[in-house]
Amino acid sequence: MSTVTTASASREHRVTVRSLAARKGRGEPFTMLTAYDFTFARIFDEAGVDVLLVGDSLGNVVQGCDTTLPVTLDEVVYHTRLVARGVRRAMVVGDMPFGSFQISSEDAVRSAVRLVKEGGAQAVKLEGGVAVAESIQRIVAAQIPVMGHVGLTPQSVNQMGGYRVQGRGDDGRHQVIEDALAVEAAGAFSVVLEGIPEELGREISQRLTIPTIGIGAGVHCDAQVLVMHDLLGLNDWTPSFVKQYANLGAETSKAARLYVEEVTNRKFPDEEHSYR
Repeated sequence: MSTVTTASASREHRVTVRSLAARKGRGEPFTMLTAYDFTFARIFDEAGVDVLLVGDSLGNVVQGCDTTLPVTLDEVVYHTRLVARGVRRAMVVGDMPFGSFQISSEDAVRSAVRLVKEGGAQAVKLEGGVAVAESIQRIVAAQIPVMGHVGLTPQSVNQMGGYRVQGRGDDGRHQVIEDALAVEAAGAFSVVLEGIPEELGREISQRLTIPTIGIGAGVHCDAQVLVMHDLLGLNDWTPSFVKQYANLGAETSKAARLYVEEVTNRKFPDEEHSYR
């Protein structure tokens, strides 16, 4: 089989913009998790996760920052490259960090191109609604798929006065709906709905033709996303909307303590783990 034929066959099994749209059409939910390195990307990909987001949440869970604002485009490109190496099936989406698209739509296109060209992403995500519609249009015109993000947008933490549920009250509800519709009209292939009431998540998911991806937005979205550290129990604090599917923090601590004990008591390495 030729290299071209092999590559084509491999692409047929990759998750794509079209396959995700088809899932919404059939009413079949899909999954997204964040990932930041080769090892977890490979594990999640083999587990059947459909989309891997290299989120600017790496600022919180990898770098130990209080917000996502310090994360740079170079850092997201680097982590996207690591994730892309571990994936055979899942779609890889690179998050556009604060400062990479706010100044101008030209900057937005340049940043998106870097995430695809240098990072190996198949799509990019950026936060905002009406205010970033032009940037979304420009990126899509450059043949790069865009995932939107409305509702609670972490890059707006200072303007919001903290991480607060959005879309409550008539004005808040209308604003989130307007933002979601603007993202769709601008050409995004999907949109993340974060931190909004469940019924608003239902309404937007029904009104949009593109898939909605919920995080703290209720069960009626077309897909769900979680930060991997929340899913795996690797954080000290877990948001109320998160279901923890494992407690790797405790298991990792237990393993490290046992290692320390065995080394200090000369139990490791034992005969089984030594060369002869």
